Amino acid sequence: MLNITYHGHSSVQLGTENKSLVIDPFLRGNELAVTKPEDIKTNVVLLTHAHMDHILDAEPIAKANNAKVVAIVELATYMSWKGLDTLGMNMGGTVDLEFAKAKMIQAFHTSGIVLEEEQRIMYAGLPAGFIIDIGGKTVLHAGDTSLFGDMKMIGDRHQIDVAFLPIGGHYTMGPEDALQAAEWFNAKLTIPVHYDTFPAIRQDAEHFVQQLASKGLEGRVLAPGESISL
Repeated sequence: MLNITYHGHSSVQLGTENKSLVIDPFLRGNELAVTKPEDIKTNVVLLTHAHMDHILDAEPIAKANNAKVVAIVELATYMSWKGLDTLGMNMGGTVDLEFAKAKMIQAFHTSGIVLEEEQRIMYAGLPAGFIIDIGGKTVLHAGDTSLFGDMKMIGDRHQIDVAFLPIGGHYTMGPEDALQAAEWFNAKLTIPVHYDTFPAIRQDAEHFVQQLASKGLEGRVLAPGESISL
């Protein structure tokens, strides 16, 4: 059985009976989040890219849980400088986490760490998404991305049970493009993420799910802190 908890923004936790991983933890900076970093119990932290709204709570969560941080090599190296146990990987690679396997797939976005005091932006590798095999299910987390044609190829090659897709617009694809992405990924269940956290990305997630239904696809809106089991 697979347990899924949505922590708001793009943060998702996937767990089996006694192991879990959390993707892109961003809790302290999200007024909509109901979970605090100290509430998270996990074995692995997966990071799709280096923007602050995806990595803010990776360090405290990893340290509190003695959890491994998995990210593209440049971001993993940066996290290792903070004293974290890291596992760097790259596009197209798959890592075995014992209770899950995670394959890194492409995303079209940017990725860098803004060093305000130095007025400098540090390169942090390519942005990515993940295809995760866990609890007998295949889960796709698209990361922050725009629409791109190879999403159809990914959908054709993988039998996806759950897809997490950004719908916020402005910084990622919006609902219209996300609807096309959902058709191409053809997941059994599509869950919208990366919306409502900031004014620029406010969207009607329920309407998006209704649009999915009009295409014969199942969707579901999860509130921050809400869990489902598959």
